[in-house]
Amino acid sequence: MANIDMPVPSRILVSANKDSLNMEYQGDVRFQLPAEYLRVFSPSAEVRGHGKGQEVLQTGKRHVGIQALEKSGNYAIRITFSDGHDTGIFSWDYLFELGTNHTDNWADYLRKLHNAGESRDPDVQVVKLS
Repeated sequence: MANIDMPVPSRILVSANKDSLNMEYQGDVRFQLPAEYLRVFSPSAEVRGHGKGQEVLQTGKRHVGIQALEKSGNYAIRITFSDGHDTGIFSWDYLFELGTNHTDNWADYLRKLHNAGESRDPDVQVVKLS
């Protein structure tokens, strides 16, 4: 259930090249959220799993773009990405959290990719040398 005091964006814009979502809030708060970041942190079960520890590391999403946005009630949007993913419902609370914690979330994601020997680039295999 959404928090009654949740920050609701006053404006949402997809960048001209469809590689980021620009969120504007009252009080001059703004976030620019890259499409790749939104894709790898999608709130869908495909990404988050159905419980703690069931998350699926998303790889090869560096060039993903935003194809469409659709409002979902008065509390969220659904984003359709260029790789066909469209099942995540991004609540206002979750989008604000993604904007607020972008730096830490991204660093954690990059660390997980590195530890898994995976890449942000599609069709790139990372080989660890002993």
